[in-house]
Amino acid sequence: MAWDHEGHDGHEGHEAQGHDGEPDPSDSLRTFGAFVQALREHAGLSREDFASLVGYSKHTVVSVELGRRMADADFVERAEGVLGNTGALRRSAQFLNRQPGLASWFRKWARLEQEAISLYTYESRLVPGLLQTEAYARTLFGERVPPLTDAQLESQVAARLERQQLLTARPNTSYSFIVEEHVFLRCTGGPEVTRELIDHVLACARPRNVQIQVLPLKRGVHSAMDGPIRLVETAGNRWFGYCEGQESGQFVTDPKVISTLHMRYAKLRSQALSYEDSVRLLKQLRGAL
Repeated sequence: MAWDHEGHDGHEGHEAQGHDGEPDPSDSLRTFGAFVQALREHAGLSREDFASLVGYSKHTVVSVELGRRMADADFVERAEGVLGNTGALRRSAQFLNRQPGLASWFRKWARLEQEAISLYTYESRLVPGLLQTEAYARTLFGERVPPLTDAQLESQVAARLERQQLLTARPNTSYSFIVEEHVFLRCTGGPEVTRELIDHVLACARPRNVQIQVLPLKRGVHSAMDGPIRLVETAGNRWFGYCEGQESGQFVTDPKVISTLHMRYAKLRSQALSYEDSVRLLKQLRGAL
């Protein structure tokens, strides 16, 4: 998300890293950072003075100004007050959410999940993070390239398990999961891990607010051939999405793109097995292990 990387649910919460361990800068972050630096210098403040006034470390100020870190809402508000309260920083910060490849893409998504009233997930690569067992997650994190240290692995697993509490903590949220059959056939971690995984997925599907569907292998071309889909609806009935790639993610706010993802997901629901048939298939797969 703590959070982890359903960055890919096998890497959730992971960010693209620069050579110094900070996220690689995007054009929008660099532009915003340069704007903050220019206003700070115009005000005659050193980075140390500015950091003290906004209540953040000098390291954070440096990271924001160099475009290696996305300024959070508190930083923007405090910086506004210190640098003249013109509203310029607030307005420019809005556009950070509309840029692809932001380093904070999963942080924003994790925050939205915690207030979601609907969460839709289609996954073609692995079992979604909210449905994973500890053993399955450990297998995924254990095979990460480059390798994680033991401390990093434990931190990722702990974050994954903490995030899963959403399923029980938010009984009024509607959860929909569509998962490819081959994800279970891959037998990640071996037969015992997969049996436990299927049992866990079936248990997660029992509450009325959780629906799980399997997209069978016999289904050839389908509506989501372009890759995984994630959609979230907030309490204010706003929809957001995100797309993932190797070491990157894109937070989606464009209504046209959201509409397209909705159409694809709706079609995919009709192409996947029903909930009842999905449960039967999962039990068959477990029995064959």
